[in-house]
Amino acid sequence: MAPQLARDHYVVCPDLRGYGQSDKPASTEDHAPYSKRAMADDIVAIMGQLGHERFAVVGHDRGAYVAYRTALDHPDVVTKLVVIHIVPTAEALDRADARFAKEWWHWFFLGQTAKPAERVITADPETWYNAWTSNSPDRLGPENHADFLAAIRDPATVHAMVEDYRANLGIDRINDEADRAVGKQITCPTMMLWSLRDDMEQLYGDPLEVWKPWCPHIIGHGIDSGHHVAEENPDQLAKDLRAFLGQ
Repeated sequence: MAPQLARDHYVVCPDLRGYGQSDKPASTEDHAPYSKRAMADDIVAIMGQLGHERFAVVGHDRGAYVAYRTALDHPDVVTKLVVIHIVPTAEALDRADARFAKEWWHWFFLGQTAKPAERVITADPETWYNAWTSNSPDRLGPENHADFLAAIRDPATVHAMVEDYRANLGIDRINDEADRAVGKQITCPTMMLWSLRDDMEQLYGDPLEVWKPWCPHIIGHGIDSGHHVAEENPDQLAKDLRAFLGQ
């Protein structure tokens, strides 16, 4: 999808902190090094290094949590925001019920520390991450798949990715709740997109309604896709992004 966006925009596609070949800082008890606030600061810093003082941010899934935190923490920097297939962390956890626990159980498996998930995952990372089924070479492309295998086979990368979820259940939720308590909102133009063939509508009904307390003028719609919309329907996603970012 990036080449389509690059027709009109300068595109930067960073790995999140800890993922892929990115830096993996030491963990702390509160998991703050893997908080979305820390990752948002990373995004602002790298864009500054590249000479971009203001920019739009687009994120899917884990990246979307970083994207909206960037807009909340750096309103003078983010010109437009697109979040794909998430609601704010605090809203998701407030609404967590039996269905959420069944469908999104991995949040709690990865987020707890009493029986660390790393031991289970690193015993057979290719099975855990569906390396030959939903994340097969045919789906990802041979070069991407090789990078993917190198990442999931690295215990340090697995630990860092798990830390992301631990931060999500703790310090990220705390930061969301603090912003919500004082009525802090996202002020830049914002669009939410979601996959119609996943569970966003089943969990939340109209997900835009969940977002409106955070950004009252949010727009958005569903896209005919499974969860991995950028891989499954890149043309439609790129079309929607170019239309919104070009306004």
